[in-house]
Amino acid sequence: MSPIIDAHSHIGDILYPGGGKIIEKKGVRKKLIFDPITISQMGLNRDYGMGNLPYKIFLHWVIRAEQERNFTATRENARKSMDRNGVTATACMPIPPYVVFSDVKAAAEKDPGLIPFTGVDFSDTSQLDKQFEAEVAAGAKGLKLHPIIQKVSFTDPRMKKAVQAFMRFDLPILFHAGVSNYYVGSEKGKNIPENGGIKEAAELVSSFPEAKFIVGHAGMFDVKDVMQMLGGYQNVWVDTSIQPPGKIRKLIDVFGEDKVLFASDWPFGSRKPAIKAVKAACKGNQRLERKVFYENACRLMKIEL
Repeated sequence: MSPIIDAHSHIGDILYPGGGKIIEKKGVRKKLIFDPITISQMGLNRDYGMGNLPYKIFLHWVIRAEQERNFTATRENARKSMDRNGVTATACMPIPPYVVFSDVKAAAEKDPGLIPFTGVDFSDTSQLDKQFEAEVAAGAKGLKLHPIIQKVSFTDPRMKKAVQAFMRFDLPILFHAGVSNYYVGSEKGKNIPENGGIKEAAELVSSFPEAKFIVGHAGMFDVKDVMQMLGGYQNVWVDTSIQPPGKIRKLIDVFGEDKVLFASDWPFGSRKPAIKAVKAACKGNQRLERKVFYENACRLMKIEL
């Protein structure tokens, strides 16, 4: 069986303070609640012409499911998911200040199948050059930026400062793209979904033609905007997490076979349907599968299996 690299996953609680503390917990299982994400994945995330309407209708329950999935992001559960689905390695995205590089690095030292990325605590960006130099030397294979959870827009000078400081390492910068929400009830005010806008993301990409960007989830429900606004950039890759087979096929057509990376967004997404979606998109083309499942990620992240 060919190797599989999951280019976008998480470990630790990325939504609340001290999220790294759950990484080494044992026996953690998701609460039994209504989970629209599971239902969507049964159809490989196909929208059947409805676009994001189901997401809007079931938004409260989608967010609740996201939160419960988030709480299961332990190293033990990550390894179980990888073994069940034949995943060789997975890139783990910290989102400071909740989960930081040291949290992910410590987990990777215990499980070499975990590929650590680094992140930015935007409350203090004065030492980014030193931070990135030390963390890349320690094994960071990319940078993760999340404008919604971190409450820092693509046009914020701090975002640009982070890209400027990291791009010199010639490693990928994966940013969340697409309108999404993560909090409900009394915490609803924490949501800044517009920070995931593709137009603003395109402005960031165009400002740094030498940087290598991965568009997380290929923009989620805004995938058409991603193809239209970012398809012409040579410094842009996309990951397949949350996307259905038809959209993945179009992403391959628009960005090229070398610019599409398999990803699940585990634990928010599940690996089995994510793998099935890519296989369906590749239509039995094993050469293409090898590129999407691991060759493109190896080349971009400078890793050897």
